[in-house]
Amino acid sequence: MAASARIQWVSKGQFIGTDSSKHSVVMSTQDEENGVGMKPSDLLLVALGGCSSVDVVNILRKKRQRLTGLEIDITGEQDPDPPWAFRKIHVMYTLRGRGLSEKAVADAIELVEDKYCSVKATLDKVVEIYTEYRIIEEG
Repeated sequence: MAASARIQWVSKGQFIGTDSSKHSVVMSTQDEENGVGMKPSDLLLVALGGCSSVDVVNILRKKRQRLTGLEIDITGEQDPDPPWAFRKIHVMYTLRGRGLSEKAVADAIELVEDKYCSVKATLDKVVEIYTEYRIIEEG
């Protein structure tokens, strides 16, 4: 299986990244001229959260859990000098639902992080990743 992407320079410090499914994201440097677009390094964090969230939702649905919401907040610590590599990443899952089983949630997150998320599997080799979760009961 192969993945692909194309990055096209638009102007100044702005770029468009397009994946193999023709979905696009705007990226840019974060200076005064180029405020529109995500920082490419932040896209790494978004990719980790996106990869994890899709599978967590699917697993919990298959377990017939009544999930009504999911947010994943991710923070990354980067080196202070170029190339500003990430050294630590903290992933915080906030799940909302009715009667969510803590075991089902913990098992789903563990499955995603240890088996299904290709982004986490890649990052695990070079970055310390810490995961937490909280469940909010909705009436």
